[in-house]
Amino acid sequence: MATKLGMMSYFDSSGAVIPVTVVGFREGNIVTQVKTEATDGYDAVQVGYRRVRDRKLTKPELGHLEKSGIIPLRHLQEFRLQSIEGFEPNQRLVVDELFKEGDLVDVSGTTIGKGFQGGIKRHNFKRGLMTHGSKSHRQLGSIGAGTTPGRVYKGKKMPGQMGGTKTKIRKLKIVKIDNDLNVVMIKGAVPASTGYNNFEVTMVNVIVEEMESFIVSFM
Repeated sequence: MATKLGMMSYFDSSGAVIPVTVVGFREGNIVTQVKTEATDGYDAVQVGYRRVRDRKLTKPELGHLEKSGIIPLRHLQEFRLQSIEGFEPNQRLVVDELFKEGDLVDVSGTTIGKGFQGGIKRHNFKRGLMTHGSKSHRQLGSIGAGTTPGRVYKGKKMPGQMGGTKTKIRKLKIVKIDNDLNVVMIKGAVPASTGYNNFEVTMVNVIVEEMESFIVSFM
């Protein structure tokens, strides 16, 4: 997990300008729990991120972390893996050991909330004429027939809440890793506001292998 610091322009060795998102890693990314098939029914690793004061957590949360002698951490996230070998509680995950420049990663976060928006902003609808005789400027228009079917179909694109949802962007390239600043530069935009902490960066290979195994087991 990481924190979105913002966007900038990065110049590669050939002089090309690449828009990148700067992702920082605060104190954390510590393995807080290792779940196994025998004890929990599946294999997974729970990771904690962003150190906070003791009073910021509840007593059950503190007890869960103190059981393994781990510092207070704000965010806990579970990652299911095919193999949990090499993971143990209170193990620190180092950035340069997990990622390398040129790797493809999946980035997931909560998109910026836009509030209640109309059809033009939310779904890129085209507006009506703005002249005096027009009866429809930014209105939605017809949402279905009358007697048949006599209802609005599910999934109809209409005004509503925009943004503020969990979204994943797949196969983004890591352009630069700065170990001194403890940041990673990822090509393109990622779904989150600046300063967002509960930000997940996952290797593409891990996801692809899990999908392939799921397809094989399903067939």
